[in-house]
This record gives sequence, C-alpha cells and structure tokens, in this order.
Amino acid sequence: MICRPVIAALALAASFSVIPGVALAQTPADFPGRATGYADVPAIAVGAAWYPEHWPESRWETDLKLMKATGFNTVRLAEFAWSRMEPEEGKFDFAWLDRAIAAAQRHGFMVVLGTPSAAPPAWLTQKYPDTLRVDENGRRAGHGGRRHFSFASKRYRELSRRIAVEMTKRYGHHPAVVGWQIDNEVGPASFDAESVAAWHAFLKARYGTIDELNRRWTTQYWSQFYNDFDQVPLHQTGQQNPGLLLDFRHFTTATWTDFIQNQASAMRPLIDSRSFITTNTMYWNAGFDHFVLHRDLDIASWDNYIPNGRPDWVSNGANHDLVRGYKQRSFWLMETQAGHVDWGTINRALDPGQVREMGWQAVAHGADAVLYWQWRPAANGQETYYGTVLGQDGKPNLIQPEIAKMSTEMTGAAALLADTQPTAQVGMIYSFDSRWALDLQPHNKEYDPIKAFTDFYRPLRVQSQGVHVLAPDADFSAYPLVVAPHINVITAAQAKHLEAYVRGGGHLVLGARSGMKDDANALWPERQPGPLAALLGARVAQYYALDEDVGITGTINGKASLWAEAIEPSARDVRTLATYRDAGGWLDGKPAIVTRKVGRGSITYVGALLDPETMASLATSLLADAKITPIIAGAHPDFEIAERAGGGKRVLIAINHGDVAHPLALPAGARPVSGDWANGSVAAHGVALFELAAKAR
Repeated sequence: MICRPVIAALALAASFSVIPGVALAQTPADFPGRATGYADVPAIAVGAAWYPEHWPESRWETDLKLMKATGFNTVRLAEFAWSRMEPEEGKFDFAWLDRAIAAAQRHGFMVVLGTPSAAPPAWLTQKYPDTLRVDENGRRAGHGGRRHFSFASKRYRELSRRIAVEMTKRYGHHPAVVGWQIDNEVGPASFDAESVAAWHAFLKARYGTIDELNRRWTTQYWSQFYNDFDQVPLHQTGQQNPGLLLDFRHFTTATWTDFIQNQASAMRPLIDSRSFITTNTMYWNAGFDHFVLHRDLDIASWDNYIPNGRPDWVSNGANHDLVRGYKQRSFWLMETQAGHVDWGTINRALDPGQVREMGWQAVAHGADAVLYWQWRPAANGQETYYGTVLGQDGKPNLIQPEIAKMSTEMTGAAALLADTQPTAQVGMIYSFDSRWALDLQPHNKEYDPIKAFTDFYRPLRVQSQGVHVLAPDADFSAYPLVVAPHINVITAAQAKHLEAYVRGGGHLVLGARSGMKDDANALWPERQPGPLAALLGARVAQYYALDEDVGITGTINGKASLWAEAIEPSARDVRTLATYRDAGGWLDGKPAIVTRKVGRGSITYVGALLDPETMASLATSLLADAKITPIIAGAHPDFEIAERAGGGKRVLIAINHGDVAHPLALPAGARPVSGDWANGSVAAHGVALFELAAKAR
C-alpha cells in the first residue's frame, strides 16, 4: 500500500497541482464571494481566539459578554484542544465544546473551528513515538511543544484525520460554525524514515529515471552521480547540489499539501457547503509553495505579527497582497497581535492607534476578517507574555478600547464592504522557486529576495495605490503593468505565458537576476533572461556583486546597490534607458536598463538593484508608460490609499500612518462614511472610509 506522502510526491513531481488517488477538496461551485459564506451574517468578521478549555465554565458567559461589548462577532476555537477532545485514544469528549459553541451562538457569534493536529496529546506521542518529527541531524523531537510531529507519518495522518472527521460529523452543519481551520501554522519538515521514503518516491515520479535526475542536477559535478533514487540524501541545508535543495522545497510543498488535504478531503462531505476550509500561514513563510497549498482550499488566511512593534506599513501590505494572491480573492486575518508578541528580540508594543490602523490595513488589502490572538492569557504556558485583549485577571487591558473602536467601525461598514475586492492595475509576480533559489545562492551576503521584492513594490504601491501579487502562471490580462522583481527560476511554459502577455499588449518588467535558472535550479543554456532573451532582444553579458554603489545615468538617474548586470542588446529596436557610471570598472558605459516594444506591448529589463530614490523614479516612469494613475493624486506619502469595489459599490479606505494629521483631497462625489475625517484632513494614525461614485461603464 502506498502511503499518502508518496501519493503526494507522485502528483507534485509532475505538475505541482493535484494528488492522484485522493479525493481532493474542491471549492464548491456556489461558494460565495464573501468569506463567511452566509448571507445573514456580517461580511466582516472581527473577534479573537478563545480557549474555553483554559477556564472554569462559570467564566464563559462573562467572557462572551465582554467580547460582545468589544464589538466582536466571531470566535475561533479548539485548534490546540486535542487532549481535551480525545483524552484517551478513541474516546472522544465533545460535551464541553458543545456547550462552548452553544454559548457563543446564544451571544450571536460566528464560530471558526480548528482541527488540532498542530499539538498532539501526550498519549499519542507516548504510544506512537514513530509519529514524532526528526530533525536534519537525526534528533527525534520530544513531547511538550507543538508541531513536533512528522508531516510524512502515515499513522499521524490517520489519527489527525480521525479527530477532524469526528469534529466535522458533530459540527459540520452547526448554524454557528462558518469555517474550519486545518492545523495551525504548518511548516517544519521531518527527516525520519517515512519522509526519506517519500522523498525517493517523489524524485522517481518527478524525473522518471535516475539518469534524468542525474542530467537535470548535473551530478557528474563533484562525483555526485547516483545509481539509484534510494542513494539520494534528504537535506534542506548544507553544501548540497542546488537541484537537490530546490527539489527539497518541491517535496515539502507536496507533502504539506497532502497533509492538509488528508483532513480536508475527509471533512468536505461532512460540512455545510457554505462554510469554508482554510489553513493559517505565516509572515513571508518560505517552507512551501503557498500558491500550490491553497489551490484546493476555499480561502487563504494568515497570521500577521510585528514583533518589534514598529510596522513598515508598505512591506506589511505587500504580505497582505501576497496572501490575497494565493486565491485571488478575499482572505481572513486569522491571528494578529493585541499590542505585542513574546518571541521577538524586544517585544515592543504597537503605538496608540496602530493596532486599529493595522487592522484596517488588512481590510484595505482584502481581509474579510480580523481576529486577535488571543482573548485572555492562559495562567501558564509558553505564551503567557503575549499581548491579549484581557489581562490574566479577566479585566480589559489598555488596548481593549482601541480594538473595540475598530471592531465597531468594521461591523458598521460591513454592508458597504460586502462583496468588494481591492482594485489594482499593477500586478507583481512572486515566485517561491525564485525566492528559494536566491536564498540558496545569494552571491552577495546582503542580497535578500524579500527586500528586493518589497523595494520594487514600495514605490509602485505608494504611487499607484493598488498592487495585486500574482503567481507566475496567473492570468495577467487585467493588468496594464506586470513586474517580476527577480524571477530567477522560470520554466519554458512560464516564459511562453509571459511572452503572450507582452504580445497581447501588456507591459512586462523584469528585475535583476531574472531568467537565470530552470525549475531544477540549473542554468539555462541562454544567458539571462534565459527563455525570454529573444523576446527582450538583449542578454546579460555579465553579472556583478557590488560592495559599493555605482551610478546609473540616462532616462533614469541614480545609483545601483549590491547587484548589477551589464546588458548587451542584440536587436536593433532595443532602447537603452540607463547606463552605468563606473569609471575604470567593468560596468562603465554598459546598459543597465533596456526596453523593447514587442507586438502590442513591451518588455523592460532592469539589471540592477536600485536605491530607493532611483527606484521611485523608475516606478514613476513605468506607471506613466502604462497610463496608470492613482486614486488620489498628490496624497502625502504617510497615506495608505486603497479602493475596494464590487457589487456596484466602490469604497475608499484612507489610513494615515503618520504621527501628524495630513490633508486629503477627495475624488469628486466621495461621501464620508466613518472614521477620522475632519476639516479636509485625516488625523495622525487615523482611518477614514468614503463611498465613491460608481465608475461609468
């Protein structure tokens, strides 16, 4: 019998999409645009993680009344309650959860239930130590934390699936339960014997023959040649073949996707078709390809935390846009901080007003829910210092009034926001393969692919006031401008997809290091941008890691930092927008930015990482060429401006992330709805909502 991780491997190796032999969960055909799926509940969920199992039942009514007074309408339950729901193997106790859900329903709360596989009970790990995760050095995890299971363990999957099925049999059609969260923040891989076997099966399915693997990985280098798939080690770090290390990420994607679907496929027939299934992910998490993991889930959700208490609102907004991009639809903010966290170097609290503004930022970028972690701290445990809405004494913390204000505003605006989505004319491509490949071989210790992405995102978002983040194989037709900041890994199919976008009238911009590798992390035979070099009519003659800035001059003037590429045009119609100023150096006089019109569109290659001022100038030029204008021209850079539209409605959300009030010139016909708008200005750390006139067709 083939175990599930092997089945996952067989699937992802070929297409990174479906898993043969498993009845995968599919998004219901009638699944509504609104994340909750119910027409008679608010379109915006606000609330907190509530752990009734931590407290005497006599306290529950008090907590629920306080939640209601805080403006909450949603609670999340049970994601860490396996030992309470199944105190002994095969003996289930849901009576307490019955009462907790009933109490929440009496107070008018929507309920999201979490399956508890992130934290197995002690009886399980004691009886079945083979389910415990093994690290890359061969050390087996012990009990007492969380996520200490092997993601490839057949036994653990069976036990996880069983508790999930028992939960959905009981609550799958409960009128208060609007959603299901599978597990919690999955991520760590395992290197136990079952994982190794699944790895070998994955490679065999992906490459077919060992000769093909040897060819794609170039294993004659350093005598890495393999005679059999069973000889290939399982590693995620170290001085290993780059093809092996990139395929490790493909393997973890396959295994985690199947781990989630192992529960989802069993749950789907047992739950109300209007409720959603999701799993919550983390900040810029690189453990697996999130686009693949989410394909057969209803919505995306994530946990947004600012550990140092000093949010970079643009970078944080980019991660919101990435999460929305997993499904190209509204998502849920399943966890966020009520002030501070407890795992940072210095766990500074957000400033007064920032909890509210960060909540509204999530909604501006497409969140249909803002849930806080957590309602009240447990009396003991690893996270007692986390910020919470209530203190350990059961009374409100100082942050509670701010959260209550935000919650009341959001529920009040729910009808207006219902069935709307963030608008954007700019698309940005995020490639997990490219992120992994660049992390593995940065060539400059300061090169950070996330920073390289957000440095490109920053001026485009501020100037255009709307960006959608897209997978490399997404539909780009709705976007006049698509930017790939560093699509280092690109397949032939993806190159054809991008070429079709350009020839059809799109403006494609490639950043430095694009088109270097294929999906086995091997160099393309053509120099950068590899399979797109013919379309560009130019190639990268040589690339250089920089330890000091070099100048660029031309249509775009400024500086390049950390990385620069000398571009060599091969077609007569290639236009050079900027060249390097590097007296006595290899780069001097060489093209740094080139562009070419192709078909009805154009392709531009930016061969360097640019400093912020230069990047802002480039963004201005790109947006002008694509005829993209902001929603509100001339807004102060402290403003985050966003539009959500749909169902015949347009909603403008303006957030002042600055420390002083700023004036805001509204579009004609804008009608104030709520927030901190007064005398033509928005207050410091203020939020204001406006209804806009519908656009003429």
